[in-house]
Formats: sequence, structure tokens, C-alpha cells
Amino acid sequence: MVLVAITAAFAAVIIGYDAGFIGGTVALASFQEEFGIDKMTAEKASLISANIVSVFQAGAFWGAIFFYPVGELIGRKVGLIISGFFLVLGAGISLESSSSHHLASIYAGRVLTGIGVGGCSGLAPIYISESSPTLIRGKLVGMWEISWQVGGVVGYWINYGVLQHIPSTRAKQWLIPFAIQLVPSGLFFFGTFFIPESPRYLVFRNKLDKAKTNLSFLRNLPEDDPYLNHEFGNIVRDIEVHKAKLGSDSFFAPFRKVFFQKKIVVRLLLSTSLFVMQNGSGINAITYYSPTVFKSFGLDGTNAGLQSTGIFGLLKAFASLVWLFYIVERFGRKTALVWCSLPCSICMWYIGAYIKIDNPAARVAAGDIKQNAGGRAAQAMLYIWTIFYGISWNGTPWVINSEIFSQEIRTLTQAINACSNWFWAFVMGRWSGQALNAIGYKFYFIFATCMVVFPVIVFFLYPETKGVPLEAIDHLFFKVPAWKSREYALEQYRIEYESKLADSAAALLSGKEIDNEKYTISEESDVGVVDKGQ
Repeated sequence: MVLVAITAAFAAVIIGYDAGFIGGTVALASFQEEFGIDKMTAEKASLISANIVSVFQAGAFWGAIFFYPVGELIGRKVGLIISGFFLVLGAGISLESSSSHHLASIYAGRVLTGIGVGGCSGLAPIYISESSPTLIRGKLVGMWEISWQVGGVVGYWINYGVLQHIPSTRAKQWLIPFAIQLVPSGLFFFGTFFIPESPRYLVFRNKLDKAKTNLSFLRNLPEDDPYLNHEFGNIVRDIEVHKAKLGSDSFFAPFRKVFFQKKIVVRLLLSTSLFVMQNGSGINAITYYSPTVFKSFGLDGTNAGLQSTGIFGLLKAFASLVWLFYIVERFGRKTALVWCSLPCSICMWYIGAYIKIDNPAARVAAGDIKQNAGGRAAQAMLYIWTIFYGISWNGTPWVINSEIFSQEIRTLTQAINACSNWFWAFVMGRWSGQALNAIGYKFYFIFATCMVVFPVIVFFLYPETKGVPLEAIDHLFFKVPAWKSREYALEQYRIEYESKLADSAAALLSGKEIDNEKYTISEESDVGVVDKGQ
């Protein structure tokens, strides 16, 4: 299961790599000379850079929408395969870029890559969540975030390596970071052919034999293993109950439930808002414009900016490892979001105050290119912010959103959540550079304020999902306050699933057939339990 999760999550390497390399590559002198950006006004150059960055997120937004019907009607696996094809195609088209073609190939390639990424971001987390054992589900879904950070580290340091070891006068120096996209894209595309379809998806499509075979493969257990039968029975019963609630197998049935049931609409608002809050922390502004951010601390020169950006990427990746192996399952999703926000806020308050008081950009423009103590402290504060952000807001929204919706609407809601992520990433990628130039230190104060407000919202409105089986997720919402809902959901799960299946198993072992107002159990049944009361 771990290898399958890594394969499905590998698409996130491309997302992280893009975030890591694109801002630094656009800042390379060879790139700016190739496309005449160095001869443009500062305002026009900033607009071109913003367009190059943001068309990727725009493509991802539409990709998340377009791949919903693929994942819902054809399957998660097929959707991931087609997404991988778009990743390879987009990376290949980007390599056709040259001064004679202007930026058309880069724009087209980044849009196509974005479409593939949007499809993956809508399908990969739910594929992993649906296929994972409950006790390690958070860690396995967290592989998506780890892959993201691995890609980011490579992207940051590729730019630095190119700048250090390949002369800017050499033709196509800037093209090397673009070409490297083909490596993770090709590996992901190849790997998706070898992963099994999600067992829960197959059960939802009434392919029970294949679902049980795939679950057996994922758990590395024989099909007659008691634990496997117990888990498979839970899955089938849960899906049958929710299919009955859906009322129809039509393509539009999930839309009716998601958009016309108040409780689901409220839950969807909670899930999509996580990405509003994630971007409100400042992550995409800093990630995509990190050379500009470090320059605002008094660092002068592309070399120093890229080196500092590379350290930023390493720290973010390290923090994500801590989150995956220590935070997400030990302390929980909600706990990390609440308690790590305050240190993030303090760091942003300092950075904004430093830029306001010292005005390092004016000092550097006047010829004082040496970074002072305040600038070094601001740089350190950003690194501290990176660690606290990395162990909380970086990957947690993806884990929560892959868990909190039931099977019959999960594909649709995940597509909507992915759209939310990419919409807000587009907004930050498109306008952050201009905002940093226009309002300077105030931009950091906005992020600092958000990190004071958001943990309060999370505490009062969001339930803890750590260790809660997917079959019990609905009990987390609306029946008790959010800070008490986890214990309530686990108790309901024990009542509704574990005790009932124990009774049914005892009946099967005694060779009896039970048919009462609550259950129908038959020796011939692969599932074991059907709830007649739903």
C-alpha cells in the first residue's frame, strides 16, 4: 500500500517542482534576455512574470473540473493515467520555446501541465484515502505533501545549480529547468499503469469481486482473511447506505446532494475555506516570488536570492517530514492548524515591521548592498515561519478534505476543493508580485492578521478527523460541537459497525441465517451485512 500511495502521490512532485523553479528561472538573466524582458519597464516585466506563473494555476483549476467526470464515470486509475499524459505533453511543448516563438510555447505548455496537475490534485488524494487503512491514512495521504516538497527542493536548487555552473551566455541555459519537468512527469505517467483501481470506487460501481481482489492486494492479505472480510464488509455496508441516501446512480445525483442539501453545502464551505486560509498564510506569495521576497530583506543579486530560496525549500521539506511522521497522526490535523498559526503570525509581524522601519529596498538602491542585522533577523524569521507552516498548514488541508465526505460525493467534492486550491493559488500567483511592489510591508501584516484569526475559526468550526474511519465521518458534523465531535463519531462507529459485525460473524459461524428488522445475513453473502433500516 505504501508503494501504491507513493506512486499516486508522485504527481505532486511536478507541482512542487513548478513552484520551486519557475520564479527563479524567470529571474535568470538568460531567460530575460531570450524574451526581451530585460528591456521592458519594471511594470511590464512584472506583468509578464505574473502571467508565466499564473497560467499554470489557471490550467490546474480547469483540470480539476474536467477530470471530475473521468474519475467518477471511468475510474480513479484511468483519470490519473490521462493526467500523467497531460503532464508529459505540457512539459514537452514548453521545450519548444525560443525568442522566435516568443512565450507562446511556454504559455501553452504550462496550461497543459496545469490541466494534468489539476486532474491529479482532484483524484490522487481521494484515491489514496479510499485505499488506505484507517490507522495510517493520514500518513499515506500525506505522501502527496511530501512529494510536493521534494519537487520544490529540486526546483529551488536546480535554478541555483544552473546559475552557478552554466554560464548565462550559453544558449538555452534557462531551458534546463524546463526540461527536467519531463523526468517526474514521465515516471508518474509510467507508474500509474501499475496501480490497482480504488476498492471503494469498485464497490460503488458494483464490482464487488474485483474490489475484494484489489483490497486483498493493497492489504497484502488473502481474500479469506478475517480482518480483510471485516474491512470489506464495512466498506460495502457504508457505500450501500450512502447510495441509498443518494437515491440514484445518475451522473447528476451527486450534484443534487452537494448543492441542495444544507448540511453538505456547509461542509463544502468548510473544506474549500481551508485553501482560502492556507493562501492567507502567505505561502503561495512567498513560494512563487521568493527571490523578490528575499531581495526585500536587503539581499542583492540573483545568486544570493536563489541560495536563500533553496534553504527555504529545504526547511519546508524537512518540516513536512516532521508533519508526516510525527504530527499528523500523533497530534492530529486540527491541533496542528490551531497551535502552529501563532508562531507564523509573530514571524510575519516582525518581517513587515522590519521592512517598514528599515526600508531595505531604498537602502540597496542607494548603493548599500550589505545586509544588516535586521535583514538577517527577517530572513531567519521567514525560515522559522517556514518550519511552523510546514508542520501544519502545508499538507493538512489536503488530508482533511480527502476524509470528510462520503463515497457517493467524494469525487465531486474533491474536484471542488481542488478548484478552490488552484483558484486561490492563481490569485496569489497572478497578483502577489504586484502587491509586494505596491504595498510592501502591509502585505506581510495581512498574512500576520490572518494567522491570528484563522486558528480561532478552525477551533470552533472544524472537527478532528485523526483516526476516524471513513464510515463514521458523517458523525463528525452538526450533532455535537466541533471540539467534541471526534469522540462522538468514534463511539457511534463502535455502536454501528463493530458490535453489529461481531454479532453477524457469530451468526455466520453458527451456520444460522438471520433476518430481522435490522439485518439480513446469509451464508452466501460476500458482504455479510445489509442494513434494512436505511
